[in-house]
Amino acid sequence: MDLIETDVIKITIATKEHLKYIHKIVHLIEKAAESKNSGIALRSYDYIKKKISERKAILAFSEDKLAGFCYIETWDYKKYIAVSGLVVESSYRGQGIAKKIKKRAFEVARVYFPDAKIFGLTTSLAVMKINSSLGYVPVTFSELTKDEQFWKGCETCKYYDILVRTQKEKCLCTGMIFNPDKS
Repeated sequence: MDLIETDVIKITIATKEHLKYIHKIVHLIEKAAESKNSGIALRSYDYIKKKISERKAILAFSEDKLAGFCYIETWDYKKYIAVSGLVVESSYRGQGIAKKIKKRAFEVARVYFPDAKIFGLTTSLAVMKINSSLGYVPVTFSELTKDEQFWKGCETCKYYDILVRTQKEKCLCTGMIFNPDKS
């Protein structure tokens, strides 16, 4: 159940044996955040370590090389689940790896939290298409979690000032949600 192999790419739920990849994951997120059009928020070494230790991270590998990552986070007493931090190493882009990672994270979230609404914020058209294929729909921010800790996580995004100026009503990101009650 934990490991899915597709061609030469392996998609797996992270375990403690994957802690050795934390620096690489943090670096991937930092590189993605520097990208001109990216709205990804930075995550610390300790945060990524926690996600891996909780088995709430999905990793993609090509042989022993890290190809991609994302994680699952709970909000509002597990009523909302964010599948976030999706990054793919540049040399592996264009191979459908992001879709495979996101799909696996979505499946894991549905198993761990079957009644929760699954959501995400993104500035990426590719991620919006992936989310749509999984049953997410675009929503206003008012339909997302009210948990202040979630919104605090946006502080390291370069577009955070927009979120503050609009009192968390708008940003460059698009909010998308999967509601299990409507599926």
